[in-house]
Order: sequence, then structure tokens, then C-alpha cells
Amino acid sequence: MIITRSPLRISLGGGGTDLPSYYREHGGFVISAAIDKYVYITLHQTFVEDLIIKYSHMERVRALEDIQHPLIREALMMTGQAPTALEITSMSDIPAGTGLGSSGSFLTALLQALHLQKKTIVPKEELARQACYIEIERLGEPVGKQDQYIAAFGGITSFEFRSDDTVGVSPLKLSPETLDNLEDNLVLFYTGYTRSASEILRDQDTKSKERDKTMIENLHFVKKLGVESGQALESGDLRHFAKLMHTHWEHKKERSSSMSNSIINEWYTLARKNGALGGKLIGAGGGGFLMFYTEDKTTLRHAMRQAGLREVRMQFDFQGTMLVTQS
Repeated sequence: MIITRSPLRISLGGGGTDLPSYYREHGGFVISAAIDKYVYITLHQTFVEDLIIKYSHMERVRALEDIQHPLIREALMMTGQAPTALEITSMSDIPAGTGLGSSGSFLTALLQALHLQKKTIVPKEELARQACYIEIERLGEPVGKQDQYIAAFGGITSFEFRSDDTVGVSPLKLSPETLDNLEDNLVLFYTGYTRSASEILRDQDTKSKERDKTMIENLHFVKKLGVESGQALESGDLRHFAKLMHTHWEHKKERSSSMSNSIINEWYTLARKNGALGGKLIGAGGGGFLMFYTEDKTTLRHAMRQAGLREVRMQFDFQGTMLVTQS
């Protein structure tokens, strides 16, 4: 039996500039942080001929082309794993469709497990590259690269997405005090909405490919905010980081009318009135988690609980995709 895990993530700046339709023309820059909420993959050798797959559904097949789950099908094809006498099970601490990069985490954990099954050691860079290739090139999904890379590497990390498709990976240099304060003062609240990011991302992808002036200028500005956010974090100026996060959210909403809704906007306004110095909706938008930076957690938590939102406590993960156990 092999059990692997990959962390979910929160985006701290530059989100949206990691899509190929943007970075291949202009270069992208994103800061992400891995958190201690995980996607787990279990591989178990069985004594039956079928491939048994358990996720939110269950599949039992004997041929690769019969697998309905596209990520599992493509990962098996890429690694050359025979789809027989094997059981694959996935579990997650947080539901999919909540903006925390679950598909990237799922895929990196799955690829890690499949490579280990074949006794192959794959570096984190290659693991992320393979996951991106499956989602973006093989399946044609309108997604970026930050989810796969932060899941593989972990930590609080900046990624430079270059026009030649190479990726620069640089862990942020935060002082212990800044790291502790950032971890203590970032709070996550679940909105209760799950959604597919594809529609919002596809709209951004299409407009970027068409060189839509408004979209490109918006992403240019968001990239600039990402760079400034990194500088604020490394200098320990967390209040300025919070201010930049608020500005990022205001510009993010301009990309699509589906990015937010009246209820989410009301919750955001409520948080700002109760101690949040800055915040944003994590992920492509439309639902999932609201994240805030606050120096008054008690007041903010009380207000958001009264509004019916559930907090999810989190810490940072610095291990990335890893083997949990093998037997």
C-alpha cells in the first residue's frame, strides 16, 4: 500500500497571471502558500483483475479508455501503469470546488503515488510539470500552473511563469516573526458555495488570447500587486500586504461578473467593518473561501460566525507533495 498527500493552497498575490494565455505573452508572477489541508491518494495492489477507483464516485474497469475520471486516466497513461489489480482511492480534507487548488493537489499526489508504485523517484519540479501538462495540454483545461507547483513544492513560494514555459521557483524569505504573525492573522471562512472555476477561467483565457485590452491591463496590474505583495511580506510589512490584498480583490472582481455576488460582497463588507484590514475570495471566484488578514481575530470571528460562516483554521505546510507511508 502507498499513501501520498499534497497540500491545498491559498494565493497571496498575482493570481490569474499563471494562465498560459497570459504568461506566454507577458510573463506571470504568483505568490502562493501551501496549507495543512490535504488531498490524499491511496494505491493498493489487489487480487482481482479490475482497476477499482474510489473518489466521489466509484469506477470498476479493465481498460484505460473506460476510466471516466480524466485526471486518473491521463495520469495512468503518462506513467505507464497497467490498469489491473489496483485500487485507487482519494480523500480530501476540504471539498473540491472551493478555490483551494484541489485538482492540482489531487494530480500531484496521484502522480507521486503512481511513480512510487513503479519505484521511480521524480523531483518536485518534474512532478509539477507533469501535472500541468496533463491538465493544460492533454485535457485542454483553462487553468494556470500555480496550483500544481505550490502543491508539489509547498511553503510560501513565489513562482515566475516565463514565456518559454519554464518556471522560476523562489521560497519567500520571511523572518520567523513575520511568518508567525502571518499565520496567526490570516483567517479563512467557508462561504458554503462550491463552484467550477472553468467558466470564469475560460472567459479570462479567451479574452487574453484575443488580447482584450481591459483584461490584459487588469492582469498587468495584478502581477504588479503580486510583486509588491512579495516585497511587503519579505520586509515584514503585513499591514501593507493586507492593503494590497484588498486592492487585488477589487481588481479581481472586475475580470468577470461571476467573480462575486451580492451575498459575498455583503460578507466582505461586514468583515472590513469588524477588523479585517484586507481580504479576498480564494481561487477563480464565485464561491469557496473568503480569506482575511486581521489583527483583531476575536471581533472578526464573532461577526462572521453571526453571519453564518464557518471558519477553517489552518497553518502553513512546508513539505509539499510527499509519501505518507509505504508498505
